[in-house]
Amino acid sequence: MTDNTTRKGFWQAIIEIPQKVINFISGGVKRIFTPADDNYPEVGPQPFEGEPAEKKNY
Repeated sequence: MTDNTTRKGFWQAIIEIPQKVINFISGGVKRIFTPADDNYPEVGPQPFEGEPAEKKNY
């Protein structure tokens, strides 16, 4: 009985391990190539509100 159970577990592991590896890799690829989910406000460019420098420092 245990020999049959061991064989089933072995073949089940042979099937599950590649599936887990493929899911892991495809999850990373999906995360890389999906659009960003950042919800930053669209404020546009901000006007300059300071005084320009009199001397240019190069």
